[in-house]
Amino acid sequence: MTATTGEKPQEMEKLENGTEAEPETKYRGWKAMPYVIGNETFEKLGTIGTAANLLVYLTTIFHLKSVTAATTLNIFTGTTNLTPVLGAFLSDTYLGRYITLGSASVSSLLGMLVLTLTAAISKLHPPKCDDRGQGCAGPSSVQLAVLLCSFGLLVIGAGGIRPCNLAFGADQFNPRTVSGRRGINSFFNWYYFTFTTAMMISSTFIIYVQSNVSWALGLAIPTILMFFSCALFFLGTRLYVRVKPEGSPLTSIAQVLVGAFRKRGLKRPDDPKTSLFDPPHLSSLVSKLPYTDQFRCLDKAAIRTPMDEIKPNGHAANPWRLCSLQQVEQVKCLARIIPIWTTGIIFYVAVVQETTFVVFQGLQADRRFGKSKFEIPAASFNVFAMLALTIWIPVYDRILVRWLRRVTGREGGFTLLQRMGIGIVLSVVAMIVAGLVEERRRSYALHRPALGIAPSGGAISSMSSFWLVPQLVLLGLAEAFNMIGQVEFYYKQFPENMRSLAGGLLFCGLACANYLSGFMVTVVHRTTGRHGKDDWLASDLNQGRLDYFYFLIAFIGVFNFIFFIAFASWYRYKGLEDGSEIALEKSKSTRSSLV
Repeated sequence: MTATTGEKPQEMEKLENGTEAEPETKYRGWKAMPYVIGNETFEKLGTIGTAANLLVYLTTIFHLKSVTAATTLNIFTGTTNLTPVLGAFLSDTYLGRYITLGSASVSSLLGMLVLTLTAAISKLHPPKCDDRGQGCAGPSSVQLAVLLCSFGLLVIGAGGIRPCNLAFGADQFNPRTVSGRRGINSFFNWYYFTFTTAMMISSTFIIYVQSNVSWALGLAIPTILMFFSCALFFLGTRLYVRVKPEGSPLTSIAQVLVGAFRKRGLKRPDDPKTSLFDPPHLSSLVSKLPYTDQFRCLDKAAIRTPMDEIKPNGHAANPWRLCSLQQVEQVKCLARIIPIWTTGIIFYVAVVQETTFVVFQGLQADRRFGKSKFEIPAASFNVFAMLALTIWIPVYDRILVRWLRRVTGREGGFTLLQRMGIGIVLSVVAMIVAGLVEERRRSYALHRPALGIAPSGGAISSMSSFWLVPQLVLLGLAEAFNMIGQVEFYYKQFPENMRSLAGGLLFCGLACANYLSGFMVTVVHRTTGRHGKDDWLASDLNQGRLDYFYFLIAFIGVFNFIFFIAFASWYRYKGLEDGSEIALEKSKSTRSSLV
């Protein structure tokens, strides 16, 4: 990739072959970080605080039914996680990260502004219910249109920010120097620190203002923070290194698939390692991949026939007919990852409940802090999952890994796939605990004096809402193992030129999980409520059986774990012919000793 800075272009030098070389890139490193990290921090403060409390906003201000609100939120969150795939494609192929990030930040600001107006202007949301909580009018078509407009702008913003922010920050450091590589590692640490800090503040202070002071003020604060995010980003323009787009790796993937289909009738050579088209590998960015015998049908894309012409530089004249062995192996890498990725979708269905039905449980439980009158906002309970994740990471990295290295002999203690499997098991346990806690909360609500009436119209159980903490802690630990394991797994196992696609694939999995969760909610709601039977997901949880829904997710999670074990046993790690992670670690150790 080539890169430019925001300064006046330097005069280009002439190479021996007559072509012009790019001017030397001036990396500003940490000088650009206040603008990059500041933009990221304020953006997360603005958008996360709003997204975390949207469920309460939709039910209390727009008077949507709980199932409708949960389904709407799942669709919104799913689409928010799906658009980064499109954002990564546009960034890599046409726009570049700077333009993509700048445009997306402005879109997020406009989305926040429109959402704030829906709370501040009385005509943009339904009127209040009467004193008894009855006679709640739903939103008009115009009010819904304005609300969905704000959601659309926020989705566009997330689609550009999420796949580009980490990569854009890393672009500011020189990867060819020791200090630059250390700077990249430190940037990732600071990124996750600010991300977690922003989530903590959003899930406590901002949500408290929204729920207990004023929705208009509570949404205006994130909007102002989002304005600061945009301002900081554009203020640092002259310092940034801007990587020029070179084209999407999706094209290379498509070429292999088309080439293999065109030559599907050809016989595969007896010795593919030496017979397949393998031109000289010149890239210093992308590592050379050895031949693997999985997905052998793709090998046909690299079979050279008399119709396939070769250019003087050794490459195919028509890459849609003849692909290199390197291209084929890159597609094989992706094909091996897909089954593992699908198990992450099922895993995340359990995590989605942190921001949906756990919130409803909190609304119908005793949220008082001790004997005081202070009530914890229902949407703030997911902070316990964040705390568990934040505390566990340094404990695992600094203490547990050292002990595990002696036991397992592996550099990371557990392999990446083992960490992901542990996360799936913890998610199953979390759903079982959630079901047992909901059974207890419902029993208290039905057989003991109620503390009041929830926005859903149901009685507030006298059970303390702090009983929700164990399931949230388990979900936080599950994320620490599985989600962080997935991020590292994709980063290491994807070819280097596909790493932006790796980030997009992760968010695509989260999107599919949100859609799947919404689909499950709809099916369970329609199926269990037929013929006068109790609806498991009734608006009043006391009249439903949310515990059964949690047990259903746990049951599906058990089968997901079985499939994960099968896929993990079959998986071949990138870069080595035997495909084992043990061999990969030995290779790393050998390279380290040589250095």
